[in-house]
Amino acid sequence: MGGLLPLCAAGAALLLLLLAAGGAIPPPEEAARMARFVLHNCDWGALATLSAQEGLRGRPFANIFSLSDGPPGPFSGSGVPYLYLTDMEISVQDLEINSNASLTVSLAQTPYCKKHRYDPQNPLCAHIIFCGSIVKVNDSEAGLAKKALFSRHPEMETWPKDHNWFFAKFNITNIWVLDYFGGLKIVTPEEYYSVKP
Repeated sequence: MGGLLPLCAAGAALLLLLLAAGGAIPPPEEAARMARFVLHNCDWGALATLSAQEGLRGRPFANIFSLSDGPPGPFSGSGVPYLYLTDMEISVQDLEINSNASLTVSLAQTPYCKKHRYDPQNPLCAHIIFCGSIVKVNDSEAGLAKKALFSRHPEMETWPKDHNWFFAKFNITNIWVLDYFGGLKIVTPEEYYSVKP
C-alpha cells in the first residue's frame, strides 16, 4: 500500500503536466482548432508593424512581444491575444501612427517541435499568422487582460509604473495556418472564435 501512494501521486503529477501542456495537438484538418491551440500554447510572438521611425518609415518592422489569451491549461484560452504595452516602446510608436499589424506565433517555442526534431520552418512545427490591428482594451476587459497576461508573465507586475503600461489586444481580421505540407490554410475569425483549443 505504501508504494501505491507515490505511484498515484506520480500519475496525478503526469496528468497535471499533460493538462498544463494544452493536451494533444489538433489534427491538420482542424485548422481553426490548430490556430487556437498554437496561440494558447505560446507565451510570445513576433509582431510586425509598418515603421514610423526616421529612415525606416513605411517599411516592415518586426519585434517580439509577450502575449497571452488566458491562463495556462486546456480550455482556458479566449483566443484573444492580449499584450502589455507602453508608448515608450518603438513598435507601439509605430502603432500610434498605423494600428495595423501582423502577429506570428509558432510551436517552435514549445517543447513540441524539439521533441519531434522539427525545424521551426518545417510546416509540421505549426505556426499561425494573424493580421489585424492593435487596440487598447476598455475598462470592462482590462481585468481579463490582466489575468491572462500576469498569470503567464508574473514579472510584468513589477515593471516600472512610470512607463504608463496599458493592456491591449490584437483585433484579428485574418488568420493563416501553416501546420502541414501543401500550403497555408485560411481560417475566418468566426471559425476561430467558435472552437476551443
